[in-house]
Amino acid sequence: MEAEQRVALVTGATSGIGVEIARTLVADGLRVVVSGRSAERGAAVAEQLGDGAAFLPADLTEPGAAEALVEAILGSHGRLDVLVNNAAIDHTGPLLDTPAGEIRDTFETNVFAAIACLQAAGRAMRDGGRGGSIINVTSRLASIGVPSMAVYSASKGAMLALTTAAAVELAPWDIRVNAVAPGMTRTPLFEAWVGEQADPAATERQVAAAIPLQRIAAPGDVAAAVAFLASPGAAYITGTSIPVDGGYLAQ
Repeated sequence: MEAEQRVALVTGATSGIGVEIARTLVADGLRVVVSGRSAERGAAVAEQLGDGAAFLPADLTEPGAAEALVEAILGSHGRLDVLVNNAAIDHTGPLLDTPAGEIRDTFETNVFAAIACLQAAGRAMRDGGRGGSIINVTSRLASIGVPSMAVYSASKGAMLALTTAAAVELAPWDIRVNAVAPGMTRTPLFEAWVGEQADPAATERQVAAAIPLQRIAAPGDVAAAVAFLASPGAAYITGTSIPVDGGYLAQ
């Protein structure tokens, strides 16, 4: 590895948007560590991405897991320049009837684990003296209300608030913190949901019709925004959230 090659960590990178983010960062010349819970899927992703990627398994809800993951990266690569906080779980259900345990589980992954990763990566970037870029993958649901999505929305709203606060606090060390907020994106989760509908084709047309650009995002659309925020071209951008939603929030 070249001395100046930047190193990125992408959490939740064993499927969907995370895989495409990792692929795009590898193409941009970064050394990428992909992380997730499934060792089988993670190893397959790393093999698919080639020499520019490596897999490290981690259950980030476990105490100390984020710190151990960052320490392993520093041990093997000597630096960490980019963190993409992508790991998350979905949650749907009527707000008034959602059990407390489901709320805790959602926040454990979507908020507490992500904060732990931000802390561990931020310390590595501060102590390394080179600064860095942290990108939190949130959601359009951090900014709008959708029935049955309140708990998930709250978890992503927390990450949006964290993004702005962390950007200000970490700026003295040249650590930039931004967010990317995807709208409806063609992931395996989306495909499974569409497949469960009475008329999948009609449902997909209805979803696309509500988006000004008249199409559902591809994972590469989200990955491109993440890659920009990770790049030197975004060196003066911090504390912002880029909606990748085809204009949905602009309506």
